Amino acid sequence: MQLVDYVMVQIEQKKLAINDRLSSLNQLTADLRISKKTALKGLQYLLEKGIIESEYRKGYYVKRLKLDQPYRVCLILDKMNILRDRVYQGFLETINNQAEVDVFFHHHNFKVFEKLVEENLNSYTHFVVTTFFRENPVSILNKIPPHKRIIIDRHEHGLEGTYSSIYQDHKSALVDSLVTLLPQLEKYKRLVLVAPLEAFHAQDLIDGFEAFAKEHKKNHIIFHSVERPSFKKGDAYITFNRYDQDDANVIKFCREKDWKLGEDIGLISYNDTAIKEVLEGGITVISPDFYKMGEEAANAILNEKAVTLRDPVKVVIRKSL
Repeated sequence: MQLVDYVMVQIEQKKLAINDRLSSLNQLTADLRISKKTALKGLQYLLEKGIIESEYRKGYYVKRLKLDQPYRVCLILDKMNILRDRVYQGFLETINNQAEVDVFFHHHNFKVFEKLVEENLNSYTHFVVTTFFRENPVSILNKIPPHKRIIIDRHEHGLEGTYSSIYQDHKSALVDSLVTLLPQLEKYKRLVLVAPLEAFHAQDLIDGFEAFAKEHKKNHIIFHSVERPSFKKGDAYITFNRYDQDDANVIKFCREKDWKLGEDIGLISYNDTAIKEVLEGGITVISPDFYKMGEEAANAILNEKAVTLRDPVKVVIRKSL
């Protein structure tokens, strides 16, 4: 692009330095004999690469002096925990030195998310986004051009254009995982799904749980937490979210009653961690591959190809079942 080459040469020849203002749009089009549309396209490219930044009613200013990486990525996550760290590591290790990556968190605050997107629309080549809101984020996500948009973890419906999505299918994943665990579940009288009301994907898991129980004629019940009055010998619990509080309660109540985990009570927990590998001889887990999620998001950028992928889930059988 002529304008891009012109600006980069000006920088290399030290005719432009950090914080210097570019010529006006009209001056650039006249000097380079290009159309306004072509000039704006070049300025947009320089904005996305972080070479320049714009100030409202003032113009464009030099922000950096060279193109260090071919991509600039705005990674917007809902929060940081061990699972999101796996996404981040998978993304960063795969993208390697091919991109500058800035990380932001919205903490499920829709207004914060909206501001993050709108203020950065012209500053990045790609946006990798995790949503999880009570509000519908589609109108905000559609402001991101489809070729720049990569949605991870939650599958959002109603988005425009051809974009990338690496998502969890909580309903199908739970059904498939419980089918895998059928031999271990045979000794239990009742399946108990602990579905916290605040969990964003609770309904998907409830739907999958009920579909499995109906198909395989399993006695089952749904609770929103693990409580002493409802704790019965012969139950197999399926827990997720709540920072492992439900797992802790299952183990604590077993100890209080001198029941043995894996015999009198079963426990299947979502999302594997190092602690679950060793706690009580090992907790059986259903675990999405969050590292893979980040890895595939990076590959979508590097391959410059839109993908729609369901994140794989693994079942690890341990002594708690």
